[in-house]
Amino acid sequence: MKEIKRIAIFVAVILPLVFICSCTGYDYDIYAAITGKVLDADTMQPIENVNVYLSPSGNNYMTLSDGCFEFAELDAAQYTITVQKSGYSSNRKSVNAIAGETTDVTITMEKQQ
Repeated sequence: MKEIKRIAIFVAVILPLVFICSCTGYDYDIYAAITGKVLDADTMQPIENVNVYLSPSGNNYMTLSDGCFEFAELDAAQYTITVQKSGYSSNRKSVNAIAGETTDVTITMEKQQ
């Protein structure tokens, strides 16, 4: 009879605790992020309203007054960032995005003559 009570206590109390604890394991970062800034090549000042395209994802972003952009929750892969703005020559840069990390890039643009 005592053995049955021990088993009942184990099943009713201990076993659910084991399942709950096993569900709170570590979450591994599987996504990557790319952040960056677009600067004028001559003045090194941020450029706003730059169209930033990320390939092959197809995502795009327009920089704010600080020239910054961000692409989050990306698959780990190699990407090409293309920047375009009227009055400037477009530029592109290849970037390797690594799972669980944020890759920071700076891209310069030259004014068209």
